[in-house]
Amino acid sequence: MTEQAAPPLRVVLGADHRGLHTAKAIAETLTELGYSARIVEHCSEGPCDYPEQAWLVGREIMSGNADRGILICGTGIGMSIAANKIHGLRAALVHDELTARLSRSHNDANVLCLSADLLGERLIDKIIEVWMKESFEGGRHARRLEKINAIESGRDPTSVNTVGS
Repeated sequence: MTEQAAPPLRVVLGADHRGLHTAKAIAETLTELGYSARIVEHCSEGPCDYPEQAWLVGREIMSGNADRGILICGTGIGMSIAANKIHGLRAALVHDELTARLSRSHNDANVLCLSADLLGERLIDKIIEVWMKESFEGGRHARRLEKINAIESGRDPTSVNTVGS
């Protein structure tokens, strides 16, 4: 019996007007690395508001049409704030390879937020490569995610039973 390769992770990207050029470059990098990448609908003319792009990416992830998301705006801050309002998303604003690694291994981030204005192309490529390859460690970090999920559903995180984890 021959093993079939797992399908590539599906990554959906969203960007405002300041991040669109960077999103296109990231989509190319992801494709070169063997991932499935696409940019969500983008406003064609003039400024584009980042909350709308965060919503589109979040909808794709939460509906199961994408495994992970990448959001890019001028600083990455607005995208991070907007994405973290969407139930089930764990969006991390990342500035280097270490924060990329930890956002996945400790926080199981399913959305990466980046700055188009503050990060160079080579650094972004390194961040993407690390973030896509890193896996969640579980263990004590899983306990913490359970508490984040409690907060997201309006419960006190101290109410989460973490005995033995």
